[in-house]
Amino acid sequence: MADTSHTAPQTPATNATEETTPSKLVLVDGSGFIFRAFHALPPMNTPDGTPVNAVYGFTNMLSRLTADHPGAHVAVIFDAARQTFRNDIYPPYKAHRPPPPEDLRPQFALMREATEAYGIPSVELEGWEADDILATYARQAVAAGQECVIITSDKDLMQLVRPGVTLLDPIKQKPIGPKEVEAKFGVPPAQVIDVQALMGDATDNVPGVPGIGPKGAAQLVQEHGGLEAILAAAPEMKPSKRRDNLIAHAEDARMSRKLVTLADDVPVPLPLAELRQQPPDRDAQRAWLERMGFNSLLRRLGATGKPRRKPAEAPVEYRGPEMPQAEGTQPPYGPYATVTTSQQLEEWVASAREAGVVAIDTETTGLDARNAELVGISLATAPGRACYIPLRHEGTLEAPAGEQLETARALELLDPLLADDSVLKVFQNAKYDLTVLHRAGAGPITPIDDTMLLSYVQSAGAHGQGMDELAERYLGHKPIPYGEVTGKGRNKLLFSQVPVERATAYAGEDADVTLRLWHALRPGLVRHQATALYEGEERPLIPILEDMEQAGIRVDAKELQRLSEDFSARMAEIEKDIHRLAGRPFNVGSPKQLGDILFGEMNLPGGKRTRTGAWSTDSSVLDELAEQGHELPVRIRDWRQLSKLKTTYADALLKEMDASQRVHTNYQMTGTITGRLSSSEPNLQNIPVRTEEGTRIRKAFVAAPGRVLLSADYSQIELRLLAHVAKIPSLIEAFRNGEDIHARTASEVFNIPLEEMDSLTRRRAKAINFGIIYGISPFGLARQLQVSQSEAKAYIEAYFARYPGIRDYMERMKAEAREKGYVTTPFGRRCYLPAIAERNGARRAYAERLAINAPLQGGAADIIKRAMVQLARKLPQSGLDGQMLLQVHDELVFEVAEKDAAALAELVKKEMESAAQLDVALAVETGTGHNWAEAH
Repeated sequence: MADTSHTAPQTPATNATEETTPSKLVLVDGSGFIFRAFHALPPMNTPDGTPVNAVYGFTNMLSRLTADHPGAHVAVIFDAARQTFRNDIYPPYKAHRPPPPEDLRPQFALMREATEAYGIPSVELEGWEADDILATYARQAVAAGQECVIITSDKDLMQLVRPGVTLLDPIKQKPIGPKEVEAKFGVPPAQVIDVQALMGDATDNVPGVPGIGPKGAAQLVQEHGGLEAILAAAPEMKPSKRRDNLIAHAEDARMSRKLVTLADDVPVPLPLAELRQQPPDRDAQRAWLERMGFNSLLRRLGATGKPRRKPAEAPVEYRGPEMPQAEGTQPPYGPYATVTTSQQLEEWVASAREAGVVAIDTETTGLDARNAELVGISLATAPGRACYIPLRHEGTLEAPAGEQLETARALELLDPLLADDSVLKVFQNAKYDLTVLHRAGAGPITPIDDTMLLSYVQSAGAHGQGMDELAERYLGHKPIPYGEVTGKGRNKLLFSQVPVERATAYAGEDADVTLRLWHALRPGLVRHQATALYEGEERPLIPILEDMEQAGIRVDAKELQRLSEDFSARMAEIEKDIHRLAGRPFNVGSPKQLGDILFGEMNLPGGKRTRTGAWSTDSSVLDELAEQGHELPVRIRDWRQLSKLKTTYADALLKEMDASQRVHTNYQMTGTITGRLSSSEPNLQNIPVRTEEGTRIRKAFVAAPGRVLLSADYSQIELRLLAHVAKIPSLIEAFRNGEDIHARTASEVFNIPLEEMDSLTRRRAKAINFGIIYGISPFGLARQLQVSQSEAKAYIEAYFARYPGIRDYMERMKAEAREKGYVTTPFGRRCYLPAIAERNGARRAYAERLAINAPLQGGAADIIKRAMVQLARKLPQSGLDGQMLLQVHDELVFEVAEKDAAALAELVKKEMESAAQLDVALAVETGTGHNWAEAH
């Protein structure tokens, strides 16, 4: 039956009777939503300290529910008790489930109060699960001719889907019908019970049949039908472990089917007709919301509540900086114009000049800007006013592309606008669009703004920076998905094959959204004190990185080939050793086979299984086994390291090398929360440092004939920043005097005179110095220094005793993160840390380590970005024949004519060391060579 909730409201009868039945019943799986909200939201407390994060999520859902489904029958279904009829069938059913978390227990009663405050019936019944009550009401609703919508994310309720019954995911707001059920289980809803009976459910202690997972269960149901048909056919199946298990565990499967089948004949305490929303008592509702401290919900009711106190140790929410959504009546998104003639384009250029700002977006054949072909360009000159200029649409016999401008002609008309200093050009991910346009023949494009970077400098880490996410967040608008335009899977089209009419709707919206985002985000720079970051670092870096990517760096194909062959030979030798230690040959690259060897055959201690049931063999597992003295894990680590270097660098660089024997990395400007650049294809950030293999890989990066590579690297920049922000007098003095900082640290921490310092003690001090920056633990330091944890702990305690200011800094950063949800670099960059509010201890501890390190790593990123901007201005003025090619963390790499190498090294050192003024001077080390290894 159709959803009529968005039709024009009807005038209600004055004396509506109970026989008046709405066309829709909306049921909320209250129990499921409670746990989802509790784990999804950070800690929140009422003014009296009662935890209410789950209550807030639940109440917010109720608020949406009443708005989205006016006039429908509505009820929230709760679980009343843990013991049900299923425990009589199988006592272990759900027996191992832990009790609810302490912070959740006081919230159950409050959620029942919430339903009362909103005038919504709630139903629960001793001895029955909420799922059974939902099934009963769903059956009754269909029988009464109602459409039933169940708001839940519980897969167990998918068995209820049928004509008249759908599910709705409360978080994703995604309807779940027969197609979605079949995609999840591999069978229609009517056969979900049979699949569940075969596979069981470890969460609820439903046994199922051993060895049969979701895919295997679905396959059996598809081939044989229901459970009884499968069990009947089992003796005739091909001999296998699965066949034996089906025969041996037939009764377990039958019992499991009883456990997973939802009862739809529950003696529900409220008749279907009484599941009616009642108009809430607004005064009582406001009083309840005020007691909870839910001010945002109060504002929706037109009331203003008292601010809720935020305990320092329990932040309320980390959504990023508040930037208002567009308010009032906004122009609709489309329809948009298709520009196919010179006259039409000239009119749009004139409109852009008049507006003084134009958003521009490109449509291409791929995501790699250096290889993608330009298909079309879209422009937006005002919210709701945008066009699409198709250039290379192919069309089909059924749908010809029609008239289009030649690319050269379109760019000829656009070039004066693109170069016009009086018209701001706005992009989302400008570096990509600039690369595409320049490759297509466009001239200079200036000035520019980038909405992705406008958002990034204000909210790094708080959320993603993609256009779709920003549009939903700041505009309240969900753009057309790309896959909806091009299709997916086997039938996916290139954008050049998309019909022009459909392309116009998509591309025009992209430009329109970009312009609206600019209006929403640009004013926030001043409010969030991010103007200097954006104007001084991020925006000017766009053309600098574009030039670096286009230049690329030369590689020595013969050296890479030798490196690949050497790695292969060494891997083969290690593989022989691994097979000897294992007692038999196996696929070393197979984690499953390795797990079976280590924990199934060799019975080594500490084995952990993954969700799939296989043994975990990740690096942490191998490290732990290696520390226990087992040789095989050590050799596996050696083999994996060589394999990674071979595939990631030696082989990949050969494939990515172009005709000029250069490789071109792609820099991501928003890939980290600290402002650091990341790179891909190839990733040059993770080449091992100070290892033989890393040196050999760098040796394959070479200068062109007659030129050399120049490397300029900040020396100990994060330690210098630590001395600066933590104000440690002795460290500041050591840096100012040019002392060996690690020897000085060792001398002060271990009370050893500098002249008596030995290399081992200095190495330990160095490990602590760098480890402290990353919040190293006694366990981690012990592993690194190969000492006991108690000894490592003593080192760290001695370090903090000598430098208490560092501990104060660390605690200050963690407290700032908990209070604000972010920390800042010395240059004002916000680094958001949502996980600081996590209940999971490991994730929260990781966020605390980030809170300590992010200001230092982010500060270093700010400094090198400033240096790059300065150098990009100074280098053309110097007359030196050199070019910036790479940025790798704290290092810049240039290619320069041999005759200019010394002069460029002097210029680079000067500009990098003057990029920021700290309590300690910045120091830069330079080197030159015909390859990167020589220069590094």
